[in-house]
Amino acid sequence: MIVFLTVFFVASLLIPALGKRWGTRVFPVIALVPAAAFVYTLTLGPSVLAGGAVVEELPWIPMLDLSLLFRMDALAWVLSLVVTGVGALVLLYCRRYFTDTEPGLGRFAATLFAFAGTMFGLVTADDIMMMFIFWEITSVLSYLLIGHYTGRRESRGAALQALLVTTLGGLVMLIGVVMISVQAGSSSLSVILDSGLSGPATTAAVLLMLVGALSKSALVPFHFWLPAAMAAPTPVSAYLHAAAMVKAGIYLVARLAPEFSDVPGWHAVLVGFGAWTMLLGAWRSLRQYDLKLVLAYGTVSQLGFLTIVMSYGTPESAQAGLALLLAHALYKATLFLVVGIIDHDTGTRDWRQLSGLGKRAPVLATISAIAVASMAGLPPTLGFVAKESVFASLIEGAAAGDPAGWVALVGVTLGSVLTVAYSVRFFWGAFATRKRHVRCEVHHGPQSILLAPGVLAVLTLVLGFAAPVVDHMVTPYAETIGQTHEHLALWHGFTPALGLSALVIAVGLLLFRWRAGVARAQDRVPDTFDAARGYWKIITGIDRFAAKVTIFAQRGGLPQYVGTILSVFVLSVGAAACLGRVWPDSFRAWDYPVQPVIAIIMIVAALGAARARRRMAAVLLVGVTGFGLVALFAFHGAPDLALTQALVETITLVVFILVMRRLPARMYAEREPGKKVRRAIIASSVAVVTGAVGLIALGARQHAPITAEMPRLAYEGGHGRNIVNVMLVDIRAWDTMGEIAVLVVVATGIASLLFVRTRNVDLKRVPGARRSRLDRRAVPPDPHVSDAANRGPRQAWLIGGRTLTVSNRSLLIEVVVRLLFHPAIVVSIYLLFAGHNEPGGGFAGGLLAGLALVFRYLAAGKYELAEAVPIGPGKVLGTGLILAVGTAAGALVFGGEALQSAYFSTELPVLGYVSFGTSTIFDVGVYLVVVGLILDILRSLGAQIDTDQDNNDVGSSDEFTGSTKGAAR
Repeated sequence: MIVFLTVFFVASLLIPALGKRWGTRVFPVIALVPAAAFVYTLTLGPSVLAGGAVVEELPWIPMLDLSLLFRMDALAWVLSLVVTGVGALVLLYCRRYFTDTEPGLGRFAATLFAFAGTMFGLVTADDIMMMFIFWEITSVLSYLLIGHYTGRRESRGAALQALLVTTLGGLVMLIGVVMISVQAGSSSLSVILDSGLSGPATTAAVLLMLVGALSKSALVPFHFWLPAAMAAPTPVSAYLHAAAMVKAGIYLVARLAPEFSDVPGWHAVLVGFGAWTMLLGAWRSLRQYDLKLVLAYGTVSQLGFLTIVMSYGTPESAQAGLALLLAHALYKATLFLVVGIIDHDTGTRDWRQLSGLGKRAPVLATISAIAVASMAGLPPTLGFVAKESVFASLIEGAAAGDPAGWVALVGVTLGSVLTVAYSVRFFWGAFATRKRHVRCEVHHGPQSILLAPGVLAVLTLVLGFAAPVVDHMVTPYAETIGQTHEHLALWHGFTPALGLSALVIAVGLLLFRWRAGVARAQDRVPDTFDAARGYWKIITGIDRFAAKVTIFAQRGGLPQYVGTILSVFVLSVGAAACLGRVWPDSFRAWDYPVQPVIAIIMIVAALGAARARRRMAAVLLVGVTGFGLVALFAFHGAPDLALTQALVETITLVVFILVMRRLPARMYAEREPGKKVRRAIIASSVAVVTGAVGLIALGARQHAPITAEMPRLAYEGGHGRNIVNVMLVDIRAWDTMGEIAVLVVVATGIASLLFVRTRNVDLKRVPGARRSRLDRRAVPPDPHVSDAANRGPRQAWLIGGRTLTVSNRSLLIEVVVRLLFHPAIVVSIYLLFAGHNEPGGGFAGGLLAGLALVFRYLAAGKYELAEAVPIGPGKVLGTGLILAVGTAAGALVFGGEALQSAYFSTELPVLGYVSFGTSTIFDVGVYLVVVGLILDILRSLGAQIDTDQDNNDVGSSDEFTGSTKGAAR
């Protein structure tokens, strides 16, 4: 099972690329995987049907006692056959349903394939947390599949509706899952079901889980999402909404029924809502003209039917219910596939525009007739066998005086009458010849498209005759509730169940015969309950409320947004601090005399930045506060943090300058004094609350800090004396890997904002820069520089300096940068490798290397970046991320844990004792990510803005005159 799930996962990542190359030919290939899983499941049949179970376990998160635990028992076995078998046939059907020109074909194939694997994992997962994860993945994948036609508003709306409804039910279900896991002391489903739980907490947990089942299986009041989901392609409807996804809720009910069917409220919820759903779905199915909607509302009705039977809680009902589930998957998937063929061949699904299709497509009509007969419960199909067994089990329960049995029997009988009526109406509407209707045009596609529905229809008929085989398949699950007294058979003799079946069929045929009168009666019944209308009212109300809140809290620009956020912080955190009243008994004003001096300088700089009217002055004053923090780190004995903070602060100042040189020199002057006072009050309140929180937090310590042990732990566990670096690349390596991933996202985001139309990977190099020094000739004219600069070669310490005008060049700066660049790079590499034991590390080294690139850009302009680093920043970022992730995964190859470090020590000639750890490779990845980020920022905020400025012939601001040509001095 785990092997197949791994194949499903890996293959789903490769399918989009294969879909682009192979087109629809990818579907038969990927269908081999669920087909193989189907065969594998069949091979487990003898051991599973003998009462055993196949269990596979792979530890996942030991700290949370979570494992990849899968268990194939009788119930999971039947559901696995349905999921994999129907899934393989639907994928084959897609080969002829779609064309190679279908938009998003590879994405659709991958998503549908992944859905099949997810459903296989859901029905076999024995860990309830893992089952819930698969449960929610099906919601996300169904959203993608329903919304496949992204250009259609109807598809997008239906996809979002299905996602919101099923996810809401899933969140409620999660509460129940957590509650019942805590009560059982285990997340294993088999342990939970064997633990004999009872009491109010158990009842609450079970009922909460049933909310998830009701929403997933589209029962009232969540039923409206399923008919809307018919906006999806027909293969999606056939698989998700007939055989797979909607069965997840039924599966959960069936899984819980043996242990919890006696829980208070179980029958009231499931039998009551199931009967309501069965009647409502069938009633609305009779009013539809779209063949797909007829089946959709019929599916809603049948899901209510299945819920009633699977929740009833007797061995006979469990036996009949599982047989009915199998029959429903076969006939309903068949009919959805048939509707897809009709739509393709005729161009319509409205049966009012169809006539004579049965004569022109006899094979298709025969397949449909078998499936419709099974849906209506006509012999000798599997649907008849299952429905007669359902009647028998419910008659027995009602005869015993069970009120739930009477509700179930009456509801199922009336619903079955309506089912016969809409089943016949479907077949008559699709294939009958109606003289008053215009004959529709039929364009027959490849006959191989009939393979999938044909196989399903044949199975529906064959399994009706082979009822003992089906009985052998479903009885082991029924016996988990108790000993069964009946067996599935095509003929039980003249029994009350047979009489009820005959009555249902007869009355259903009469309803179809009197369809005109029934339609008039339906028109006179008002739609007093419309869940879809209620859903849209709720969504509209939420949107309006959100708009009002946004208008109230987020108007006035960025200062208003920040003020709102800070005000909430002051009120919430400040109130908690005041109410808590946990204040330290004493405090130290400072640790050393210089500390208050540094603090005063930082405060004065912050106040100056707030009052500054020129942008450059404000940026520099903000930088003073950052360098004040550098001094604090240094005096506190943290040179590593001081070095990193200094480099970060320098880079930040440069980024600010790169952006602000395109803005007016003076900032906007606030004309309303009241706003200044309000902002001053907010700022002061934030300062007071933040200081109070720090004071409380530092005074609340009750135990000795772990920092006293950090030097020993860093050396013994991480083989390094630099505690900060060991923390980053070893002890907290997961955090660091997440952080560098965020840096890659930030770089991509910044570049995406600047490169609106296209993102050039490499920067333009200086024309003629690669020529030999012995053959130095005139550089081709550059339209963006002066004539004097283009008249001939001029010796330049930095190649990019040739592109600058004489007035924008500084020989002194070029010489200094040329002399300091390479030593800076060497020092950055030293910091990289020395950082495990001395101040430095990959982050600090990358910052220093990036700072060296910054100086080259500032000295010689945009062309100098390409000369300094001739490859694109994306490649640098990607290489760094690959090294970090590769280090994380490399330990798994050798049987270790992710990000587990390995260390090698040896004596080398001359060098002596050398120790090397794999964490260094991780640190190299960090180094490259930081360098790539800075290079991308320079390319985006610097060089690309310069290029856009040159192209638009826009002059620079008065404060940075001449900086557009590369010299921001």
